[in-house]
Amino acid sequence: MGQEGADAGLLRLLEKSRAAQAEWAQADQRTLDRAVREIARTVYDNAEELARLTVEETKLGGYEFNLEQDRRKAEIIWNDLRGKKSVGIINRDEALGLVEIAKPIGVVGAVLPLTIPVTNTMSNGMFSLKCGNAVIFAPHPRAKNTVRRTLDLVLERLGPLGVPANLLQMLEEPSIELTRQLMSLVDVTVATGGVGMVKSAYSSGKPAYGVGPGNVQAIIDRGADFEDAVEKIISSRTFNLGLPCGSEQATHVPQEHFEEIVALFVEHGAAYFDAPADVLRIQQALFDEKGAMRGDTIGITAAQIAAVAGLTVAPETRMLLLKGDFEHQDAVLRKEKLSPVGIIYAYERFEDALEIAHANLNLIGKGHSAVIHSSDAQHIEQVGRTLPVSRVIVNQACNFTTGGAFNIAFTPTTTLGCGFWGNTLLSENLTYKHLMNVTRIGYPIPGRRPSSEEIWALE
Repeated sequence: MGQEGADAGLLRLLEKSRAAQAEWAQADQRTLDRAVREIARTVYDNAEELARLTVEETKLGGYEFNLEQDRRKAEIIWNDLRGKKSVGIINRDEALGLVEIAKPIGVVGAVLPLTIPVTNTMSNGMFSLKCGNAVIFAPHPRAKNTVRRTLDLVLERLGPLGVPANLLQMLEEPSIELTRQLMSLVDVTVATGGVGMVKSAYSSGKPAYGVGPGNVQAIIDRGADFEDAVEKIISSRTFNLGLPCGSEQATHVPQEHFEEIVALFVEHGAAYFDAPADVLRIQQALFDEKGAMRGDTIGITAAQIAAVAGLTVAPETRMLLLKGDFEHQDAVLRKEKLSPVGIIYAYERFEDALEIAHANLNLIGKGHSAVIHSSDAQHIEQVGRTLPVSRVIVNQACNFTTGGAFNIAFTPTTTLGCGFWGNTLLSENLTYKHLMNVTRIGYPIPGRRPSSEEIWALE
């Protein structure tokens, strides 16, 4: 779709964005980095207000979870971006005669999810401005006030730094149609949201980065620290009441340790259900007859979900743990669940755990992430070789590491590429380098040609 027939208000927004970006494209590295740092610091300093507003408007998740998430992401993303070159000459390799020059793309369209409106606004703003781009945000309608307040706070702090006023803008009254038009008019789209919106981004006629759904599979190996693994899985699975795509959905444990590990889950706050009738009730509370997640049980507490299912658990219950039966249960139970509900399977051979985990990922979640708790290097690498995922997390809580952390080498982000498995362009974490153009200058390399023997040698 070209500009002809596009919404007039959107075209005015785009015009102002391009004018601001043309000015911003002249900024030097220090100016860019000061602005990027200020975005992160603004969110960090105002996290209490923004976390409260997020929960009040979206009616999802919890205040303390959002507070922790907004502050943690502000720190780790800025720390990762600090000191990295993103404009002008970013690399000069004298030995190879290669010079790389970074340049802006232009205007970025950022489609934001309902579940993390503050952190996704922050990260896309930081990545875009870092490379000299402007950005227009398309928030979820149920999070537009949260995004508006986030931008107001950021712009108030950026103004004294000389940042153009229209460099960060948003659709004030977002809709599916306006978002579709935006994606067709900007220079690149970053779509972090539902499968439908990501598909729409890829069919917009413009370059786009999208994410795939999660369905993280966790394997507890023989010889692992069972209690440590269980506490990490529960903490990750229940963070923000199960909303993050990087939280463990299924846990695979050795058959001979099944009861022991279930007892540890219960000890650490889970309510366990193994009766098929109870499991079915919880399934029906989470999914409708067509297999779609029910909106009224997304991002609520374990006790609230149990009540919807006609079951009773203690109010302080952290998660509901369901006994898995791969052969006889409805496949819908193996899907991603945006709630503090997990499923647990027993395996005899390690390969059996991999087989079920692979099947669950084939159902939904290919390309995302998997977890293994183990001290067996062979098994750890077997997970990496076998499962169709972009990230394997070892002996850590997936939700706190798959999107980057101080204690893991993954790039800090809020947008997780799922590779070609997940119908996305990235099999890594999206960051600033994906929002730049790079011009490469190649100088002659004297005497580089190898001999014929060297060319055709196997090694």
